[in-house]
Amino acid sequence: MQEEAPYINTWCKTVEKSLDWGKSSSWSDHDFEKLGELIFQKTGTLLSITTLKRIWGRVKYNSSPTTATLNTMARFAGSEDWRTYKKNIQTNQKSDSLPVTQVGVKQKKHDIAKLAVALVIAALGFLAAWNASPKKTVKPNLNGVVKFSSRKVTDGLPNSVVFDYDASALNIDSVTLQQTWDPSRVEKLATSGRQHTSIYYYPGYFTAKLIANGQIKKESPVFIKTHGWMGIIRRNNNPIYLADKDIHQPGGMGLDSKTLALKLSSPVFNDQWLSFYNVGEFNGLEGGNFTLETTLRNTSRVDESSCRKIILYILGKQNAIIIPLADKGCISDLDIYTSSDWVSGKDHDLSAFGCDFGSFQKLKCEVRNMKLSVYLNNKLIFTKPITQTITQIAGICIAFEGSGEIKNIKLGNSDKVVLDDQFAD
Repeated sequence: MQEEAPYINTWCKTVEKSLDWGKSSSWSDHDFEKLGELIFQKTGTLLSITTLKRIWGRVKYNSSPTTATLNTMARFAGSEDWRTYKKNIQTNQKSDSLPVTQVGVKQKKHDIAKLAVALVIAALGFLAAWNASPKKTVKPNLNGVVKFSSRKVTDGLPNSVVFDYDASALNIDSVTLQQTWDPSRVEKLATSGRQHTSIYYYPGYFTAKLIANGQIKKESPVFIKTHGWMGIIRRNNNPIYLADKDIHQPGGMGLDSKTLALKLSSPVFNDQWLSFYNVGEFNGLEGGNFTLETTLRNTSRVDESSCRKIILYILGKQNAIIIPLADKGCISDLDIYTSSDWVSGKDHDLSAFGCDFGSFQKLKCEVRNMKLSVYLNNKLIFTKPITQTITQIAGICIAFEGSGEIKNIKLGNSDKVVLDDQFAD
């Protein structure tokens, strides 16, 4: 723990700064839940509230986080793994404290002189251009109204989104644009500006927020849809989009281990997530009254993916439901999100979610009368009341740690069926 402590502390401070939620000492369980969701959205791995509170020292725990947890933290920070994350910090620290040799000093002075000349020339050119061109001024918004909207530039992926805003009426220097709940997608914008653009690499329903002085001033939905099912190998902001011919196989929709290994240039799939998305309107189906049924399996061998996890996401316009499955020996690492509460395998017995992936598994999830119920192979394995729904269903995502296939999936309620796909020949 002592060896990792400085790096963990640096990671925590970086996350706190990015989130801008105030001092972590005042964070509630809900804040840690939301952070867990952010980490999951970016890395495909769930860290429970208890784990996150241990990392922040809010729960006494003398041992270092597991390697899997540290690697997840590193991927959330944009590094490949924890070793790479530490090397990056060490490199930055060394570059900040390296002694400068006499030769280096001379070279540095020479470079500074060259830079100064270049800046003078650039400044003269800028002034000439400024005097020769008409002056453009941004008129302040005098009616006291803050404006904020978004628009996509295409219907595919990746998808650039243009944010139009006018925050000049706030009479402050800058505002914060929170594009999703991902802290890496929080940016400071000048109130004198009027536009900002960003790329979305994954489908989903996101609520972008314009924030000033810690208060949400305006919100704008960003709905990145798919055209039916889409296969994606998650790699932060460098995903691999799969062709239809790759994911449609005789046994169902999926990708075999051989093809996945070629795509990843690695025969080992631990922490490598193959995801299948279907994101759209779903005929206004409400997340407080629905049933989703699917037949699926993880097709990786144990030497390819140790735990062979599967995670079902039911995405709503306000929240999500997250249901995991795994090899029987890995149920301790599972976490369920009911749309209002996290249930961790660290302090709950989730052994019923352990599977023998030698055969297909029938998974059923339903919400009725403010209660979530989960069935596996026609047996009720989990039920819990919820305090909030995900509102309208906006998408489905099924993620495999490694290779996997889906035989069928059906979504609807007693009044209507909005999706009924049979993939197996």
